[in-house]
Amino acid sequence: QVQLVESGGALVQPGGSLRVSCAASGFTFTTPTMAWFRQAPGKEREFVAALDRRGVNTNYADSVKDRFIISRDNAKNTMFLQRNSLKPEDTAVYYCAATSTATSMPKNFSSWYAYWGQGTQVTVSS
Repeated sequence: QVQLVESGGALVQPGGSLRVSCAASGFTFTTPTMAWFRQAPGKEREFVAALDRRGVNTNYADSVKDRFIISRDNAKNTMFLQRNSLKPEDTAVYYCAATSTATSMPKNFSSWYAYWGQGTQVTVSS
């Protein structure tokens, strides 16, 4: 069974930093492209960042580019999202997603990803 488990969500101060992780299991024959999406209260789910299966090709939303860094450790089947210079508008539930097949295309739309985690809450507030 494919499972994605996010962790590391927390309450942080504006301007602070936070790293969340996504542990993937059940991908027996493929190494998927993985991505982060988020959904803030009263807003639609939006794309944050994505990383291809080799950890080379990245795709960032304009709102987080130069502040967030996506990375992965394939040996541990884990993806990370380092978030710096956090703003109150970064407050959201952050979801991990993965493709069902091997790909080097980190797309920015949700239908590209077949598997989703349950999300981890990140709150940026004073």
